[in-house]
Amino acid sequence: MKKSVLSGAVLLFAAVLISAGGTAPVAGQEDPDTAAGRRVTVLNPAIATKLVERVPLAPRAPSLEGKTLYLVDLQWGGPEAAYSVFEEMRDWFARNMPSVKVEIRRSAGGPFGDDAGLRKEILAAGAAGAIIGIGG
Repeated sequence: MKKSVLSGAVLLFAAVLISAGGTAPVAGQEDPDTAAGRRVTVLNPAIATKLVERVPLAPRAPSLEGKTLYLVDLQWGGPEAAYSVFEEMRDWFARNMPSVKVEIRRSAGGPFGDDAGLRKEILAAGAAGAIIGIGG
């Protein structure tokens, strides 16, 4: 593992040098790019040693009977990509837990955005929960 990380770092450094159009300075010589004010910033994608604070999950509802549940499609792959998964889940609830009201919604923000209107709708409805994900 260490060998592959080291090899990757060397390749990354070489790619930066090639894309910058320069070569590594020889020991004892001033780098002409640095002297001219040209610099390349390289970001380290490694994980920081300090993990973020973990927050516990919300407590589980004792029952979904008589409650509202939202199924939120994030539209990964487009608006029609495996939307039938959510419809099948709704149909399962209709057959097996008919007292549970299931609402299917598509997130306007897509898989990487936010949909503040949908969040407000879910909160206003007093939903017992939401299953947020992608179908397929």
